[in-house]
Amino acid sequence: MKPERSEIFGRMVRFLDLDTDGLRRAVLESIIEAQEFTVTSIHESVCLRIDVSKKVIASMIGYICSRLGILHVNKKSYRAPMSYVLRDEYADIARAALASL
Repeated sequence: MKPERSEIFGRMVRFLDLDTDGLRRAVLESIIEAQEFTVTSIHESVCLRIDVSKKVIASMIGYICSRLGILHVNKKSYRAPMSYVLRDEYADIARAALASL
């Protein structure tokens, strides 16, 4: 059962309300910009703005994937890193949540 769009929007707003240092906003903006990404690519993008470790970015992406439910996970092979894809139906909701704050 898919959650309603308003429920996803509410989760994103609550997620961004807890942002004290701009990290959550930077990660979500980088995800929207990249569409398909790995932890390393988002880490490189976010580190241009905020100095943060790769573990923190991996944790944030895991939280976004599990709690917000806006990402799809692909693992092409056993040795390949996981790649994440922002689901098309939630990209506009993410932009709206960022614009509302």
